[in-house]
Amino acid sequence: MSPSGMLKLCILMASFILEASAACNFYRDVKINFGDGRAKIDKSGQLLTLSLDKLSGSGFESEYEYIFGRFDMQIRLVPGNSAGTVTTFFLSSQGERHDEIDFEFLGNASGQPYTLHTNVYAQGKGNREQQFRLWFDPTAAFHTYSIVWNPRRIIFLVDGSPIRVFNNDEGAGIPFPKNQPMKVYCSLWNADDWATQGGRIKTDWTLAPFLASYRNFNPDACVWSASTGSSCASRSPDSINTQAWQTQGLDAKGRNRMRWVQSKFMIYDYCNDSTRFNGRFPAECRRSRFL
Repeated sequence: MSPSGMLKLCILMASFILEASAACNFYRDVKINFGDGRAKIDKSGQLLTLSLDKLSGSGFESEYEYIFGRFDMQIRLVPGNSAGTVTTFFLSSQGERHDEIDFEFLGNASGQPYTLHTNVYAQGKGNREQQFRLWFDPTAAFHTYSIVWNPRRIIFLVDGSPIRVFNNDEGAGIPFPKNQPMKVYCSLWNADDWATQGGRIKTDWTLAPFLASYRNFNPDACVWSASTGSSCASRSPDSINTQAWQTQGLDAKGRNRMRWVQSKFMIYDYCNDSTRFNGRFPAECRRSRFL
């Protein structure tokens, strides 16, 4: 091999090693928190499968707590008749006045679309639901779901497209998650008392086990330590943080994309539910959500 060819090979190998070292490994970056063997990680550590049967679902959580960051996860949802099942990807702190940022995927009867349910809790108060249909089949392939959480706002993204923004309007007396470190949680569980058409369609256990798959977990975020506080040197302990999420918002293109998603695919917005709030909407509903 020529010297130039050898140099190219060395550069390629170095690039591969750097990428591999920074890639998620589920054995290292998460721990299974329930399921009694129903959650399984493949030998490479790159794929994690959750299983649900009549006895139990399963789930996992990140090894670290974070205070602000961008969190990406690729998920392939339960195929076929998944009525009654809920697949999740969310951030949460602990305690009665906890903070939480939710992606929940509500299962469907065959031939009907999933419902993507989002919510934001601050200091124990939620009731900020927005729901969407997806513009693709989320069971046919993996798709990327992302949460950007910084001191100014929370952004929900699907395959890079923003679908929802929740701004920090503490000056108007609106609580915002900012002080409590949160872990990443994912789970597959049964909720047939409410998940599909308000609980009218139940889980068909003859189709169990139900399976959802996760890969490419990428927490580009500030790790929280009780002893040292926040350290923004993570995605995992040995990787490089870009920190682009710290001031991330939506430009004109992003705002237009979100408006398109919401106009075409949003099926519920708590800020439009006059019956629920008897015309007295939460304060954030009267403020811009596109900043």
